[in-house]
Amino acid sequence: MILKGLISADHPILAHLIPIRRCNLSCAYCNEYDRHSPPVPMEDLFRRIDKLAQLGTTIITLSGGEPLLHPELDSVIRRVRSRGIIAGMITNGYLLTAERIRRLNRAGLEHLQISIDNVNPCEVSKKSLKVLDRKLQLLAAHAEFHVNINSVVGGGIRTPQDALVIGRRAVELGFSSTVGIIHDGSGQLRPLSFEEQEIYLQMKKLGKRSYAQINYFQDNVARGLENRWRCRAGARYLYICEDGLVHYCSQQRGYPAKPLEEYTTADIRREFVTEKSCAPRCTVACVHQVSYMDFWRAPQRLTPSGQPALDGGTPDLVQLETSK
Repeated sequence: MILKGLISADHPILAHLIPIRRCNLSCAYCNEYDRHSPPVPMEDLFRRIDKLAQLGTTIITLSGGEPLLHPELDSVIRRVRSRGIIAGMITNGYLLTAERIRRLNRAGLEHLQISIDNVNPCEVSKKSLKVLDRKLQLLAAHAEFHVNINSVVGGGIRTPQDALVIGRRAVELGFSSTVGIIHDGSGQLRPLSFEEQEIYLQMKKLGKRSYAQINYFQDNVARGLENRWRCRAGARYLYICEDGLVHYCSQQRGYPAKPLEEYTTADIRREFVTEKSCAPRCTVACVHQVSYMDFWRAPQRLTPSGQPALDGGTPDLVQLETSK
């Protein structure tokens, strides 16, 4: 993956594909679900996976909503793997059973992430360790894929110390552990309190064994400081909604909102060098992570012809919605 990404910037590294918008939970901070949407038809999902393969995508992560609500999810995962693409999933974990985990093994899932927000459920989030610990034990016993447990701080989580309890439990069960900082409704930073910053630093030490510690940007986010980086959303990272439209990320739906079936290498090259106004205050970890690979090349500037201007030119700044 890394070698392929370094050789060429003309393909996506990671795509988040939404097989269903509906979720069985309603966490207060989440803006990525509804309570009624039907599953995306299989023929549409297969076409989108094949198109992402054509674009050279390295990883497809199934998200939502809650992807386990899709009745034919195993076939979706098999399709991803049949195209030589790494298959991942983000789930709330509620629907996992021993048999469901074994089915995911057989389908070829390679990575699963669960975010657990607190030790005991509250009005903000029901994704609690108390409810999900049994599911984690099932994963430890049956999963043949990598499991990452992401705990969170910020965003109204009542007991910041819960993140440490969750992280330690994840490591105890043999999983990797990461920490996320909950963003506001536009994916923008919300500085942590002093107590939350202390918890965040302890979680960083706990998570050193994790595969996903490319989260240096969070050090600034925790202190309420902006990051200066080149967001490659729309190029190295694609968010494909249930309607099959390409968006910069889950928090900036509506840009560029072009049908995936019409997306081309020219679109990737354009978005690669397009500066996004929301980038300095962004907290969306997956976009930061995939953008690190290209920090050393292609300043985000465009010439009148739309080609990268490595030695100058006028920045093409896309104004996006941010928090008030």
